[in-house]
Amino acid sequence: MFVFVLTFITYLLLSWSGEALPAYEYAIALLVAAILYLSLGRKNRSRRYGWEGLSPKRWGLFVCYFFGPFLWALIRANIDVALRIVTGRVKPGIVKVSSGLKSGLGQTVLADSITLTPGTMTVDIDPENGDLYVHWINVTDVRPTEEMIYGSFGTWARRLTQ
Repeated sequence: MFVFVLTFITYLLLSWSGEALPAYEYAIALLVAAILYLSLGRKNRSRRYGWEGLSPKRWGLFVCYFFGPFLWALIRANIDVALRIVTGRVKPGIVKVSSGLKSGLGQTVLADSITLTPGTMTVDIDPENGDLYVHWINVTDVRPTEEMIYGSFGTWARRLTQ
């Protein structure tokens, strides 16, 4: 029901121009919400949408993560990649790193954080055991640790998705 209600309200807000909405807009909102609800529900019955994603604690942690470790890593990575491009010290390759994350959301947060940081890009995820395959601009070790590839991102992904 969460997806249905959220879609219904979002559609009405997007179509609202400051005046009263005509009845057909409500009908269209119901139709769009129903179609989206049914299409999402058919694909994955185990997927659960809930209000915990709107928790102030989770959003506070996300803001701390974004403006703290993520932003710092982003700045450092930009400088590192710029220097590597200028000097030509590039040794690219794909490495496998085990994150230990079991939840799909945790794996997604971590993979997105890695990909948004210059010099690294998540190529594939093994959802069974949480292994990530990462294209790295400077492979220094064929069996890198989490810290070598993405620093504290794994710890933050665990905190954000619990």
